[in-house]
Amino acid sequence: MQRRLEQLYRELASRRLLVRPHAWLSDEWFSPGGISGIAIPFYLAHPRLIRLERLQLLEVEGGTSVEFMRILRHECGHAVQHAYELQKRREWQRLFGRSSTPYPEAYRPNPASKKHVQHLRRWYAQSHPDEDFAETFAVWLQPRSDWRRRYAGWPALKKLQYVDRLMKELADISPAVRSRQRVDPLHSLSTTLFEHYTVRRALYSVEYPKTWDDDLRRLFSNDSRVRSNESAAAFLRRHRTAIRRIVSRWTGEYQFTLDTVLGDMIGRCRELGLRVVGSERQVLTDFMVLLTARSMEMLSKQGRRDWIAL
Repeated sequence: MQRRLEQLYRELASRRLLVRPHAWLSDEWFSPGGISGIAIPFYLAHPRLIRLERLQLLEVEGGTSVEFMRILRHECGHAVQHAYELQKRREWQRLFGRSSTPYPEAYRPNPASKKHVQHLRRWYAQSHPDEDFAETFAVWLQPRSDWRRRYAGWPALKKLQYVDRLMKELADISPAVRSRQRVDPLHSLSTTLFEHYTVRRALYSVEYPKTWDDDLRRLFSNDSRVRSNESAAAFLRRHRTAIRRIVSRWTGEYQFTLDTVLGDMIGRCRELGLRVVGSERQVLTDFMVLLTARSMEMLSKQGRRDWIAL
């Protein structure tokens, strides 16, 4: 973690920004308002805790160097906003909105929108003005991101151009806010690991509509002529890990959430007595397309606030 923080500092220095966000361990990723610092989740501090996180939630947010830096740049965007109180600027408000806007319990992302950059998953820039800025800053800060070409023709390009101008204006200027306070540091937390993961698992256990029967019958069959074929339930159990990993990458949905949905679908296949028909590769592809489509539909209608990447 220290090496990655030093990498962040080098990236800031290359842009002549004097802010250096301090970091501490807490229970999740966040940057508190009025403080130019970053909290990093405790599970990234030790291999055993990383394994526990993966066991409980099936993935580790920030568990690879690339993803760690992606989230760190996002949180750095918050820290820079706090350090220079950027939310008070009129042009910032015109482009991103008002920072005082209450955070929603849920937001409805539009996957086709080009008004926001795409950095963290689940179209997170659409959740709140502060997140929109942090995501835009992260794209701007990332070395060799080629954002001018990537976002050419997008309304989001105006936000990136503004961040580019603003950061050049702030070059070599000391931050107005220099608080080194640490909010909810690890030593102050009394929550047990059991309590922590009970809450986290509940947060990701979204209720998807359980109206799978028509979709499943189109993919599989309960015709008596195919009763010797592999059961659909066994087929999905066999490919469960690959399905949730690939669909998670396509949709941004949490693997834990997808695994819960898969469990429901496997149970329904068993109750309907469905069997696999056709080539394994084609059936697997068709099923992943189905789950991706249903996940995207769910996200656009009833998206949840992503608590981890704040």
